[in-house]
Amino acid sequence: MQDLLQAVSEVARVAGKVALSHFGTRLDIETKRDGSPVTVADRAAEVAAREWIAKRFRDDAILGEEFGSHGDETQRRWFIDPIDGTKTFVRGVPLWGTLIAVVRGQDVLAGAVFCPAVDEIVAAAVDEGCWWNGLRCEVSAVDDIANATVLATDTRFRKHAERAPRWNALAAEASIARTWGDCYGYLLVATGRAEAMVDNLMSPWDAAALVPVVREAGGEFSDWNGLVTPFGSGSIATNARLASVVRSRLGVPWPSEATATGMLHGRLDA
Repeated sequence: MQDLLQAVSEVARVAGKVALSHFGTRLDIETKRDGSPVTVADRAAEVAAREWIAKRFRDDAILGEEFGSHGDETQRRWFIDPIDGTKTFVRGVPLWGTLIAVVRGQDVLAGAVFCPAVDEIVAAAVDEGCWWNGLRCEVSAVDDIANATVLATDTRFRKHAERAPRWNALAAEASIARTWGDCYGYLLVATGRAEAMVDNLMSPWDAAALVPVVREAGGEFSDWNGLVTPFGSGSIATNARLASVVRSRLGVPWPSEATATGMLHGRLDA
């Protein structure tokens, strides 16, 4: 597993540095079918990651946001999100990142989040802990929601409008509520600088790396149905001490291991 921990860290850095070379430059922005933006930076970074993985893990499959699936999906797979937060990226805001995960079946074995514009990386593998810029890290010990920092990528909660009032109530209780969104919010939870991060809609390449990062840092991660999976409905990450409070406020069950066989290829915005 240590080899996977090193591998996800390295490939995240490789792809992230390619993306960073385009950051702050003039880019043509295209719109994909789902309405999200894409640029040459997204594609170049994913190509770099795919080439790195294919050279070293020839038997593994790959699923990337920009170029889809390659290889036998029943085998171990690498998930790539070359730029998580492209809307942030194209506006010159540095809180975007590159996400890499290794998944077997429904289990995430290792994951890394590299935010090159702020030079921070967190990486984790099952039973190997979570590491922030090479040092062991953990979630905060805050146990009172009134002292907590809670984050979300977008508080409008599109397609699930009933979640917005719950978020608003939670945010009103917290000490700080911010939209330091996309993967950087999860990095903040894993490193003890925020207590909760919430997303309404996620794709597998968005969520997979976050599962081991948050859990190996001592936190809790689940979708809105309480399933510990990157294949579910959105995502909620918390420190350990506020997990039950945050989930109670949001109407989310306590995290449980995902067992639904149909989740592996299910859409997350259904």
